[in-house]
Amino acid sequence: MNVIYEDNHIIIVNKDAGEIVQGDKTGDRTLADEVKQYIKEKYAKPGAVFLGTVHRLDRPVSGIVVFARTSKALSRMNEMFKKGEVHKTYHAIVPREAENPTKGMVERQRLDEGITLKHYLTRNERQNRAYAFNRETPGAKLAILDVRRIAMAERLQMLEINLHTGRHHQIRCQLSAIGLPIRGDLKYGAPRSNPDGSICLHARHVEFLHPVSKQQISVTADYPSLSIWDIFRNEA
Repeated sequence: MNVIYEDNHIIIVNKDAGEIVQGDKTGDRTLADEVKQYIKEKYAKPGAVFLGTVHRLDRPVSGIVVFARTSKALSRMNEMFKKGEVHKTYHAIVPREAENPTKGMVERQRLDEGITLKHYLTRNERQNRAYAFNRETPGAKLAILDVRRIAMAERLQMLEINLHTGRHHQIRCQLSAIGLPIRGDLKYGAPRSNPDGSICLHARHVEFLHPVSKQQISVTADYPSLSIWDIFRNEA
């Protein structure tokens, strides 16, 4: 576990791909469990440790997860996330060219300049998968994100993504919808998996006003150690 910021009210962790933030049907030990144990040992807490989860990352995704160490911080962080006052930036590795030319491909120049993607997403609970539509669809929710290219390689490119909405699998689904599935993301159209089962989506940076002190918090999480990230490690 890699703690990248902590104080009396919040703690920020760089999550490894494969870790689950909160418990699910697998019963596997969670990142929240690890953080509680870390706090208990570091500060010699005699009883139960309070830890509030204010947001989540999908299991195969890496990067920044913010936890609250006090109830005051938890309630305020929840409100800040709801109002869009927490600014998270993601980096994703995708194919250099669209894997599926029949999809809504984006012109290279426009991606360099940055574009806004708008889709309507539905969620299939049984498949644990989202589907994107270009127009309003019954049961669908509007999903909006900004995306731009920040680095290029021979067969790959790195994109920077900022969310306007927080839908289930939003980044994964919307990038797939324009023919650029995230590397390793078999669920959304990637042709092959990564060796460790991860997908190349990383919650890279977060900025917000501290829920108690009101100081500006700005934190960046190192890329995963998987070799494919080395291609872009010094470029983005």
